[in-house]
Order: sequence, then C-alpha cells, then structure tokens
Amino acid sequence: MSRLLVTGGVVVDGSRAPRRAADVLIEDGRVLAIAPSLADSVTDAETVDARGRVVAPGFIDVHTHFDAQALWDPGLSPSPAHGVTTVIAGNCGFALAPSSRASDVDYLQRMMARVEGIPLEAIREGIDWSWRSVPEYLSRIEGDVAPNIGFLAGHSSIRREAMGERAATHQADASEMEAMEGLLAAALDAGALGLSSSLGSVHLDGDGRPVPSRLATDDELVRLAALVARSPAVAIQLTTPGAVDGFPPEEVELMIALSRASERAVNWNMLVVRGNRPEFTDRQLAASHTAADAGARVYALMLPHTQRLRFTLKSGAILANLPGWTEVLSLPHQARLDALRDGDTRRALREGASSGQGFVGAVGRSIARMELADTSEEANRHFVGLTVGEIAEALDSTPVDTLLDLALADDLAAGFRSPRSDQEDETWRERRRAWEDPYVVLGASDAGAHLDMMCGSVYTTSLLGEGVRQRGLLSLEEAVAMLAHDPAQLYGLVDRGELREGAAADVVVFDPDVVGPGPEHLVHDLPGGCARVVAGAEGVHDVLVNGVPVIRDGRPTAARPGTLLRAGKDAAA
Repeated sequence: MSRLLVTGGVVVDGSRAPRRAADVLIEDGRVLAIAPSLADSVTDAETVDARGRVVAPGFIDVHTHFDAQALWDPGLSPSPAHGVTTVIAGNCGFALAPSSRASDVDYLQRMMARVEGIPLEAIREGIDWSWRSVPEYLSRIEGDVAPNIGFLAGHSSIRREAMGERAATHQADASEMEAMEGLLAAALDAGALGLSSSLGSVHLDGDGRPVPSRLATDDELVRLAALVARSPAVAIQLTTPGAVDGFPPEEVELMIALSRASERAVNWNMLVVRGNRPEFTDRQLAASHTAADAGARVYALMLPHTQRLRFTLKSGAILANLPGWTEVLSLPHQARLDALRDGDTRRALREGASSGQGFVGAVGRSIARMELADTSEEANRHFVGLTVGEIAEALDSTPVDTLLDLALADDLAAGFRSPRSDQEDETWRERRRAWEDPYVVLGASDAGAHLDMMCGSVYTTSLLGEGVRQRGLLSLEEAVAMLAHDPAQLYGLVDRGELREGAAADVVVFDPDVVGPGPEHLVHDLPGGCARVVAGAEGVHDVLVNGVPVIRDGRPTAARPGTLLRAGKDAAA
C-alpha cells in the first residue's frame, strides 16, 4: 500500500466550487480523503508540502500527436511540467498503426513527418516499429508512460492499410470499405477511444498528395462513424477546411451526420478567434448550435493564448501553403537550395506571397512582420529579434528576398517567428466571450507535433498565468474546470477531471502568484540530434499521476505511472 499526503494547500477541485483549505490523502493511486488538518492524524504517508499553493486535478490535453514521442520519451516532456496528467493522441486521422507492410511503414513515417512536423530522422531512429496492428501498438505503449494516454484510431492510417497506394488517389470500392470497417472495429475492440479524420486542405502526405482521409466520401466517413456507435468508443475528432475560413453548409451537415451516426460528440480543431471580428467567432460556433437543433453534438476546440509559431525553410511549414511555394519547399534539400537562389523562382515566390486568399493570403502579407528568431550564421546574428521588413530595409531588399537570403545563409535552418499580434487585448476578450459557449472546450495543443515550430504544452500555464493572474478574465475555479473537468467530460474519462474522494489521484500543485510558461527555446534532444522548441513552466511544483509524482519540486522524475486509457474501461460514452 502506498500513501501520500498533500498538505497545507488550497484545493480547487475542478467542479467550479469555491476553493477551500484542505489536505489531500492519496492511497494506492486514488484520493482517499480531502479534509482540513489531515496531517494531524496521518503519520505514515509521504508528504508533498503545498503551503501557499493550489492543489488541483491534473489537466487534460485532448488534442496531441504524442504517438511517436511516447516511444522515445515516455515522459512526454514538457507537458507534465505544465500540469498535464492525461493526453489523447492519434488525432487528425494520423496514427502509427495499422502498418502491416514495409511500404506502409515508410508511408506513415513520411506522412507524419510532413503533416505533423516530426523530423523524419527522429521517427526512423527513435522508433523500433515492433507492431503491425492497432492492438499491438497499444500493447507496446501500455505500462511505459508517465501521463495517462489514450488513442484515437486514425482514418488515414486505416485507409492506407486497407487500400495501399490507392488510398491517396481513389475512392474506396466495396471490398476496401469492408476492409476499413474491419480494421476500425479491431482498433475499437482493443480500446481506441474513437475515430479521427481530416479533410483539411493543408494536410499533405510525404509525396505532397492529399492525405488518404481527404479522398473519403461523406458516405465512407458516416459508415465508419456508425461503427463507433456499436462500440465502447467515446468520440469522433474531425479536422475540416472550414475550421480555417468558416464552415460551408455541407461541412456542418457532415459533422451532424457523423454525430448522429456515431451517437457521440464530434470535436473539431480548432477555433481561432480574431479580436476585431466577433462575427467570425459567431459564425464558427453556429455550427454547434445548428447541430444541437438537429439532435447532434459538435464541439470546438481552442487554445487560450496566442501561439507565435517558429518555422524554417528546411521544414517549409506555414509558407508551404502559399501559391507556388508548395512545389519549391517540397524539393529535396539541395534542389531546394538551388531553386531558392534562382531569379525566376524568386519572382514566382514573390508573386505567390501576394496573391493568396483568406488565411493563406494573410500569411503572405505577414512576411514583412515575421521576426528572425535564431540563426547559426554569425554575420546575421545581430538581426535576431528584428522583423524581416526591418532587415529588408537595412539591406535595401524586399521582404521575400530577405527571408530567402537569411535562410540560405544558414542552410535553411534559420528560424523565423510569426508576427506579434497588434490586437492582443481585443483577442483575449474575444476568447473570453467564446469560452462562455457551452460547445467550446480548451485543448488543441498539438503537443508532440510541429516540434521545431512551437511548444503547444504551454497552453495550460498560459491560461493560469495570463488569463487568470495578469488579465483577471476568469476565476481560478473556472480556469481549472476548463483545463480538467470539461475535457474529461468531452471524452467520458472515468474518475478524472475532478479532485474528489474516490477519483484517480491525478494532481497538480502550483503557485497561483507565479504560475506561467517559461521562455521558449530550441534544444537538440530528439533522436538523431534533431531540434525541437520547448518551454518550461514557472510555479508548477508537483504533478502526480495516479498518485505517483512525475514532477517533484519542479523537476521530472523517472516514474512511469500512466494508464493506457481504453474505451469501456477508462472512458465511457
């Protein structure tokens, strides 16, 4: 029997109830008691000193891509440092199983590298690929992870297994559809939490073609969703083009059809509010209200903070969506270098940067306001922190040419950061308004993906630090419920999301006067020496998963107490 006492803290239990001073006694991974002055009578327990600190349920991140990282970093850093004790992976239709053929392994490796920004070298060096099916993959993860983790069955991966090369070019015939249904049924029987898919126009595979799920008809998606209804699975996750520029009626109808067929909630990724355009928020959230009127459940995921993305021309993310840029940034490295030096190519890239529409057009217009974040080229280091426009002016060049020259000088490894928002106050207020909608859930971190671009794990401490302490936009009680209780409810997680007697002892202890994200920085700690952006947390002292410390006094432990969350056992519809 293991006993641990969290003593002297203020409990914010995730239910939105008022905070209260209390000790928390944990026994064998469960909360045994929550009451004042337990320390006076409990003498045989390890203690966590929470004086002056908040004791809350562990935070739950429902949209991650830890599928690969879990195999080389079972600690899933840095998420636990930010109070995260439970994650859901396998989102957007992308998973590492099934993969029974060598050609499928290669395809999934390159797809994950392209669409989720996980370095291919890290995937190939850091993963043994000792499984062929979803049940085998889940067994590979079970028992060797720090936070709790659950997985969705990935539509693109299933489609590739069922259709081979045809998956990215054709609709499924009758036999291929039956094969997909069999593969999904096997995944759900093994405990996958649901089905994920993507119709997102920016999701391209390693060959630059649409990922397999984008070739699916609505009928294919609905047939797969119907299998979820006949299983213990709890969710449908969908990434759609409308999540960027606004949902057309047919996408709303599809989400309604998926929710009805599955008899589950559909969540989409992700709602990005614009401080000067409240009508955009309303138009996006209208999909949920239309669905509710039709007897369906559709939820929007969103982040509580402004994410400034780092990118390079080595990975090509963000700018690869501009007209004419996709082809160039898909070239092999040396061919890409040659193309970026070519005058005709540069002319085409300048034109592409000024001709896009919607979100893509906004990216092109923002190049001058992007900042040089880092470079190993000594001659350019004095430009770090300046915008591309400012550097272009100093060099008497155009912003696009300046960006390309800075990248070429560093063998395409120079890092650029997306522009600062000039509407931050308005945007935070608009976020607060969106949070009042019952169909909005915080999440969408993408942790484990886009590794050289961002550190999505900081969303929890960003909300507590900036949203609560600095801006006072919501109470601590409400913030904790949004980070723990609400995502647990969305995924039907049993005995998680609230700190109460009998619940799983997932606990975070933090200082409310200090909590916040640390600065982002680049480290080269991935397999193969590949780089990623990470950020520590300020004021997060202790994090327990199933009663076992995975963060102690702000530092990670070697413990791996996480549960592999399986539908029907750890999650219920």
